[in-house]
Amino acid sequence: MARPNPGALSAKAFVPTGGSGVPLVVVLHGCTQTADGYDVGAGWSAVAERNGFAVLLPEQSVGNNPNRCFNWFQPGDTRRDSGEALSIRNMVAEMVERRAIDPARVFVTGLSAGGAMASVMLAAYPEVFAGGAIIAGLPFGTADTIPQAFDRMRGHGLPDAAQLGRLVAQASGHAGPWPTVAVWHGSADATVSQSNAEAILDQWRALHGVAAAPDRRDIVDGAVRRQWADAGGRVCLEDYRITGMGHGTPLTSTGTGACGSPMPYMLDVGISSTWHIASSWGLVDPSSGDLAIADEPVARDREPSSPPMPHAIDVQATIEQALRSAGLMR
Repeated sequence: MARPNPGALSAKAFVPTGGSGVPLVVVLHGCTQTADGYDVGAGWSAVAERNGFAVLLPEQSVGNNPNRCFNWFQPGDTRRDSGEALSIRNMVAEMVERRAIDPARVFVTGLSAGGAMASVMLAAYPEVFAGGAIIAGLPFGTADTIPQAFDRMRGHGLPDAAQLGRLVAQASGHAGPWPTVAVWHGSADATVSQSNAEAILDQWRALHGVAAAPDRRDIVDGAVRRQWADAGGRVCLEDYRITGMGHGTPLTSTGTGACGSPMPYMLDVGISSTWHIASSWGLVDPSSGDLAIADEPVARDREPSSPPMPHAIDVQATIEQALRSAGLMR
């Protein structure tokens, strides 16, 4: 029976050959981007091919949003079992069913509007996702209109920590356990205020039962990292703050963790968010990375390198036919 696609989204996917019971990462692009373009920039399919996990890349259309932004601020697209959120949920279900994905190892990440939509998916379907990583995004449930969305992006009118937590707690009726959450944000982001990064952490702290102060603070590849551990010692929240970085996904073009390609909003700043996120989810061997870790912050200026022309990724397979037959692609 075909699953509905009320958000009228399309999708691309990479699935490793011969794999069964593999993890899945849902990757949500930012405004003005496409699934293919974001994949080239962030390198998710390339990392997935080397490490044997699957990637699903939902794609927004100009018919839904003229700037190709996921509609993270529209109530009809952010409620559980409604709109774009349900379309993405059904795509995940299709992947799990048709491609033998391990349902206990499904993760979601995204940039900007895609990061805000990752917040939506974690709140609306916390039982589906083991973890999420929100890059230059916003907390769930804080805007219902376009004017409110712009206000929140500027950091205006964000709810307090208690209300932020209630928004997630009331979104699904889920009682836990809750997905892990990672936040990535540039200190010089002029598009989405850093206050949103703090608000995302506030939104999930009470649900995970952790204090405001982090359990660990260090430097990873030049970025300030803070981590919070739950009662069992598991890192349930973490925050990467990249000094001097503007609005975009952090990547690196050199070193063991290098992947992706610099282009607009895909910024070569010396740290690979893709590799670190995949590592934190147990999808790559952390010992394979050449990580520079220190005890104190080291400030350094970063400027995005000039973006090269996007190149084709030959390794990307698709499940378009399966999604079409399920009514999840036009």
